[in-house]
Amino acid sequence: MFNLFKKKKYPEYWKTYVEKVENCKTYANLDNIRFVALDTETTGFDYDNDRMLCIGAVAIKGNRILVSDSFEVYIKQDVFNKETVKIHGIRRNGTEVKVSEEEAIIQFLAYLDAAVIVAHHTKFDVTMINRALERLNIGPLISKQLDTNYIYKKLSCPNDLKKIASLDELCERYSIKMHDRHTASGDALLTAQLFLKLLAKFKKNHGINLSNLIQTNYNLSR
Repeated sequence: MFNLFKKKKYPEYWKTYVEKVENCKTYANLDNIRFVALDTETTGFDYDNDRMLCIGAVAIKGNRILVSDSFEVYIKQDVFNKETVKIHGIRRNGTEVKVSEEEAIIQFLAYLDAAVIVAHHTKFDVTMINRALERLNIGPLISKQLDTNYIYKKLSCPNDLKKIASLDELCERYSIKMHDRHTASGDALLTAQLFLKLLAKFKKNHGINLSNLIQTNYNLSR
């Protein structure tokens, strides 16, 4: 029973990630913040029973999308749903190089570093990643988070923040060409473009109060 009082041992990759986020000093200066726009493709929308198939991400810094600083990993399909293949095109025995869920998490955390997460409907992607972390007996993510849907609603209809706008809808509204839709990397790039459009509009209309947006979204997506 004395094991209950022992300090929990975490893997080095998790401790490294936590230390980087906790020690990050760049959040106060917008130009110095590294954002990571991400998207996950999954077998479905059930947090308990579905699994991630792919994580795609691209970095944003200094008001620029850094295509050279991007990330993509495919995950072995221990859970398979043939109905969703027609959406994302990822097959159980496809040609993509696939790694275990733990290896995918290790690679993603190393890439994420201390960046601020940006996603469209952040709660879904972050929760899917957090459930993978739970299965590894670690987590949840402690990164600061921004939701492009929330920012859009904050700009356009602040009294109706619960209303959901799709990524397709906002890409059309902001004249963003939709390439590689429903791929993790493609949707991450679209989200990054949308984020910069919203950020420019927010700066023009309201000034930048990014810390408030980060804190609000972080609480909403927990």
